[in-house]
Amino acid sequence: MQGIFGAVRSCQETLKAAILQHSHGRGKIFTFGGTTSSSPEQLKGLENVTVAEVLMTKGEEKTGSWLWCRTDDAVIDAVKNMAKNNIGSLVVLKPGEEHLAGIITERDYTRKIVAQGRSPIYTTVGEIMTDKQDKLITVTSDTNVLQAMQLMTENQIRHIPVIDGKIVGMISIVDVVRAVVHEQSGELKRLNEFIKGDYY
Repeated sequence: MQGIFGAVRSCQETLKAAILQHSHGRGKIFTFGGTTSSSPEQLKGLENVTVAEVLMTKGEEKTGSWLWCRTDDAVIDAVKNMAKNNIGSLVVLKPGEEHLAGIITERDYTRKIVAQGRSPIYTTVGEIMTDKQDKLITVTSDTNVLQAMQLMTENQIRHIPVIDGKIVGMISIVDVVRAVVHEQSGELKRLNEFIKGDYY
């Protein structure tokens, strides 16, 4: 994961340097990411892509009752919910409230139920979740996608709840990598067009 993060940063810096070098003194107007700008500093770039934009690409699937469970739910029900919706984690809420209590992941199930021989029917989500006070990592919708990727990499996690006072959605490392690849592909295409002279 750190290799991906480093490669993205390296590619991004190389692209920006090349654009700066080719555009020096030309005063041309470029169109990048749907916006028109007269300077490379105004380009969209990964440093300007937010978690909110990543959530928008997920469409209506970004949030819903399938995205969370309660601390008093049986683990088996949470796991069935994850399997049914093809997701790897659920946000855990306190009973009767909309306050975040933690997160439960496939990894929690494997390590704390399967590996320990516990019953998922008689164990509650609250007993095996990653607790909010413990080490739960969250982001807000205005968090930069590179910061989210760095948090995931440094903490070796694959899912991060998006909280803006309340649960807004959930992003995974797959969502983040997809956004990075999309942005980098766009930058490579624009650079290629620029070198070929399509911006003249």
